[in-house]
Amino acid sequence: MPKVQLKINGQAFDLEVPPSRTLLEVIREDLGLTGTKEGCGQGECGACTVILDGKTVNSCLVLAVQADGKQITTIEGLAQGEKLHPVQQAFIDRGGLQCGFCSPGMILSAKVLLDENPDPDEEAIRKALAGNTCRCTGYSKIFESVKAAAMALRGG
Repeated sequence: MPKVQLKINGQAFDLEVPPSRTLLEVIREDLGLTGTKEGCGQGECGACTVILDGKTVNSCLVLAVQADGKQITTIEGLAQGEKLHPVQQAFIDRGGLQCGFCSPGMILSAKVLLDENPDPDEEAIRKALAGNTCRCTGYSKIFESVKAAAMALRGG
């Protein structure tokens, strides 16, 4: 079995994984980081979104061996101890959370957007979150949450 080193949320994990095992399976089942969700299993819903070397990916489509040596951030790695990341806090404060199933993917996608574009307009937010499906909301509270997070990150 191939050996991989996954650097998840700042911690290195040395693992032996079957070549066909997805990053999602390793994150959830082997490492117990259940904030990353399995939705469709086909890369369509975004519930399994993680940040891989600074870019969002659907972890259900990435083999664990493809992530060998790369930096991975899951929703569990966003907060600093007990202090939530501003994007997480904005989703709570602005009602961007409903059932919570899509929230980790939405939040991580928003974080990457705001890292690249600290003052996005609504079109940029829509484009950044296009790969994330929410079945509970009409998205307006999610977009408001991203705008509030952008303002908080800019010090406003």
